[in-house]
Amino acid sequence: MKKIDLELSVGFFLLIGILCLGYLSIKLGKLEIIGGQHYMLYADFENAGGIQPGSSIEIGGVEVGRVASVTLDKDYQALVGLEINDHIKVQEDAIASVRTKGLIGERYVAITPGGSDKILTPGGKIRETESAIDIEQLIAKFAFGKV
Repeated sequence: MKKIDLELSVGFFLLIGILCLGYLSIKLGKLEIIGGQHYMLYADFENAGGIQPGSSIEIGGVEVGRVASVTLDKDYQALVGLEINDHIKVQEDAIASVRTKGLIGERYVAITPGGSDKILTPGGKIRETESAIDIEQLIAKFAFGKV
């Protein structure tokens, strides 16, 4: 009888441990199991330079969403799908830029708010973009005197 109680209590604590580990993995990984409140915006970049699905989107240094997709459009530009938190409104004259955290850090999309009163609707496109800076191209231009 005591052996069965011991096995049940060990199994119970093991189950609780697995549930806690799953919860921490979801929270620390910033995953959303039950869909959050988002809307999609799009932006065309000449060079997406390391932006991947899951990269963060920031306004004023605060994370406001995640990159949902990066595809090549018909004009051979990178079409980036931006999943923005529902409570954040983006003006139609906002600027989307590909930035790097630190010298060799991860890439993210920074949105600089505009001054317009018009707000982009879900599915809208940010017209003004700044592509990623390619350090290798800059060094090559400097080395060969084309700067």
